[in-house]
Amino acid sequence: MHYLSFGLTAIIILLIAFFGILPPFIDWQSNRVISSEKAKISDQAINLHKKLFLGDWHADGTLWSRDLSLRHSRGHLDLPRMQQENIALQMFTSVTSAPSRSGYTKNGGKFLDDITLLAVAQRWPLAAWTNLTERAAHQAQKLRDIARVNKESFMLITSQVDLKEFLYRRRSNSRLVGGLIGTEGSHALEGQISNIGYLFDLGFRMMSLQHFFDNQLGSSLHGNSRSGLTFFGHQALVEMQRLNIIVDVSHSSEEVVKDVLSVSKKPVVISHTGFYGHCPSPRNISDQLMKEITAEGGLIAVGYWEGAICGNTPRKVAEAILYGIELRGDDSVSLGSDFDGNIVTTFDASGLVLITQNLLDLGLSENQIEKVMGGNMLQFLLDQLPTS
Repeated sequence: MHYLSFGLTAIIILLIAFFGILPPFIDWQSNRVISSEKAKISDQAINLHKKLFLGDWHADGTLWSRDLSLRHSRGHLDLPRMQQENIALQMFTSVTSAPSRSGYTKNGGKFLDDITLLAVAQRWPLAAWTNLTERAAHQAQKLRDIARVNKESFMLITSQVDLKEFLYRRRSNSRLVGGLIGTEGSHALEGQISNIGYLFDLGFRMMSLQHFFDNQLGSSLHGNSRSGLTFFGHQALVEMQRLNIIVDVSHSSEEVVKDVLSVSKKPVVISHTGFYGHCPSPRNISDQLMKEITAEGGLIAVGYWEGAICGNTPRKVAEAILYGIELRGDDSVSLGSDFDGNIVTTFDASGLVLITQNLLDLGLSENQIEKVMGGNMLQFLLDQLPTS
């Protein structure tokens, strides 16, 4: 009897550790903010930052077991930190599959999926344990719940009409944050074109095609085949653009990007990246492809981590932005933090004024800073979201 009691106690302790301790620990370990030297922020930067319309194309906050409506001491982003820093728009991207020990060079064959572990440990609905579409749907539901409960603080945006209403409401309520929903890779479709419409109905307005591995749509920049769009990928692209879903070519192979540009009827986005000419990392595609993307009205959103910009400080972010402006002009560059995306930074969502300061230090005009910090994103969305 004593042995049975001990066994049950051990099982209970293990379950508590698995469900209660493991998810926060993984979150804390994956999304660290390391200390850096205290920067001096000028009055000019503070005053300018207060006037900016800030927007970010990529954050993975819905992946984690955090209520994003509350302030947390771990991770990079939540609603209070966004409000503190005057962030107006955030694209939340749903991560649905990620190989264990993934890297920027090769990821192929069968692999252990870290997101399956998280789905179980965080007690997601059973359907989301095995189905990638349902994993995306579950993460979208988190944002809809926040929008329902926090009407004065958070608004979900799915159309141009929504965006214009948001802008009107924000004039009298600067603490209102607008959220949009995207995917981190279209393996979330589970190989079914019909799932594009399903996710669209749930509020998804941006879809990236690949993540760290090749999928049914084509090759990842980090996969093995280095090939272009598949027939299914072409079909998916056409359907996404028919529904006015923004196509994101982050993590896509250069051949996929070329194929997308050859058939796309609309401008595309790279939601989180760096520039190869500035940071010659296998995470970044060529400057020539960047030129072709922006020549068609596309946007390049600069990330905040080592693999994209060869550093993780506000200064490095600013230098990458300056490089992009010199390469393609100030209408083509935006922000794409990859906050909460398993990256290490030296600042979180409450520290974006540091980027503003560094952009001023590098000689950018206030008009240029207004564009890259959110103005370009806002204009793109006003042009490309579904009308209603």
